[in-house]
Amino acid sequence: MKWPKHDLAQFIIQLCKVKGLKHVVISPGSRNAPLTIGFTNQNFFRCYSVVDERSAGFFALGIAQQTSEPVAVVCTSGSALLNYYPAVAEAYYSGLPLVVISADRPQHLINIGDGQTIIQPHAFGKHVLFEANLKPPTKTLFNSTQFARDKAQKLINKALDTASRMMGPVHINVPFEEPLYDTVPEPLSLNISFKKDIKTAYFYLSPSFQKTWQNAKRKLVLVGVNPPNSLDSAVIDQLANDPSVIVLTETTSNLHHSNFFPFIDQLIAPLNEEGYEALQPDLLLTFGGLIISKKIKAFLRAYNPKHHWHVDPYKANDTYFCLNKHFKINPNDFFRQLFKNTPSNKSSYFDFWNRVKLQRKKAHNEYLKSMPFSDFKAFELISHAIPQNFVVQSGNSSAIRYLQLFEFHPSISLYCNRGTSGIDGSTSTAVGASIVSKEPTLLITGDLSFFYDINGLWNKYIPSNFRIIVINNSGGGIFRILPGNDNSELFETYFETKHNRNAKALATDFGFAYSSANSEQTLALTLAEFFKSSSSPKLLEIFTPSSQNDKILLSYFDQIA
Repeated sequence: MKWPKHDLAQFIIQLCKVKGLKHVVISPGSRNAPLTIGFTNQNFFRCYSVVDERSAGFFALGIAQQTSEPVAVVCTSGSALLNYYPAVAEAYYSGLPLVVISADRPQHLINIGDGQTIIQPHAFGKHVLFEANLKPPTKTLFNSTQFARDKAQKLINKALDTASRMMGPVHINVPFEEPLYDTVPEPLSLNISFKKDIKTAYFYLSPSFQKTWQNAKRKLVLVGVNPPNSLDSAVIDQLANDPSVIVLTETTSNLHHSNFFPFIDQLIAPLNEEGYEALQPDLLLTFGGLIISKKIKAFLRAYNPKHHWHVDPYKANDTYFCLNKHFKINPNDFFRQLFKNTPSNKSSYFDFWNRVKLQRKKAHNEYLKSMPFSDFKAFELISHAIPQNFVVQSGNSSAIRYLQLFEFHPSISLYCNRGTSGIDGSTSTAVGASIVSKEPTLLITGDLSFFYDINGLWNKYIPSNFRIIVINNSGGGIFRILPGNDNSELFETYFETKHNRNAKALATDFGFAYSSANSEQTLALTLAEFFKSSSSPKLLEIFTPSSQNDKILLSYFDQIA
């Protein structure tokens, strides 16, 4: 078995193996040859070659998203590293364990005009949880070579532990001298002691918090991005059956109960001041990742609860400017203690808003019956057509917002890059997720997002059960919904970004079976075939009328009021 001759590469590879880091996404280069040789010669690792580093970063995020385990990305020196930044930022805000391993030039070659060199240490600033800037393990006036090797091993080990325990991105920067391709039959032995797993500290919930919970007659539980099956059924039932509690969820919450409120914008958009005051909670309890709905953010910022508690083992965002308690614990453990000896409070909070929910749902269904073909109608048909047990990956902007207006079978899990909410890596993330998912994957994305991240399809790992639906409304349709639309040439050019592109040639080039639809009838027929088994992945492009989509959506909220 071949090992790279470079000590630092040997240490990185051995420690990744010891820590159980299995997935390694490698982009081509020469300076990272010691790492590439080491990882690809070990059967333990599952290695992927992805040329575009920006795409590779999101590809790795998709794997981390599905496995909840650290995933490494490996690149050469120079600007290659900077292309990881969008994925690093997404990992930081989404809480995903991304391990960036960048090859670098020796220090004496930096900033002297040598090729492929930039200042790589601290490249990601505060968007990484830990940074290991390694140095060649050489003897110095004060320390031996072995001392330098031990120090490097400790830094690598800490980086890997941080990614795993704190669930976020880390950066390991490693300089290599030439020659880069030399190998040895055996690596140097590790000289590091591994601490036993740190047991979770005992959590004690003060009776005063239980009393506050019990006394609150209006409790609003707001759930952000959440992996499926993360909350125990007993906890779900207790929240759902408490008359003083309403639970607001989003599609990315992956949390289901008939008593929950999955359509936040549908509930809130028509409210007047009296309605806002009736909804204002005494206690707001949040858990999960970031929230999509701008309407719930605006409401809670204007109508602050008396208490805002956030439950998360790692971090809490003061999204509504009223956070006064962060419980650093898993939500299941928190609720088990919260519910001890705290009977339900008498309240009409749930009953009142449940009646409103049912009224909104009735108005929603009535509007759909008369709605013309549009983005909205396309999403309605798609939501009914997705088979059970699918993993749905959504693009950002309008795609994820339309998905908030429809209900999905509990067996369908839904994901979106909501850490930074950018359009830049949706396709790459979906592809990465699809190769480790046990279930088939569907990406639903807008046209700009799809064309922006087309390199997400530039790899050989896409499974035949992968599906893409592109909503092509000839530009950034969300800008017609947002304030500022004036239908001028300037608006169409610089905001909406009008175009005449379609995905047919790209689909063919990347080996996808292509189909298209431009009406309710053709879409219904196409969807009937789209999810059937095939020997290649499929792409469905839906063309919708760009000038009508915003009017249809905005009139929807008027209709349900």
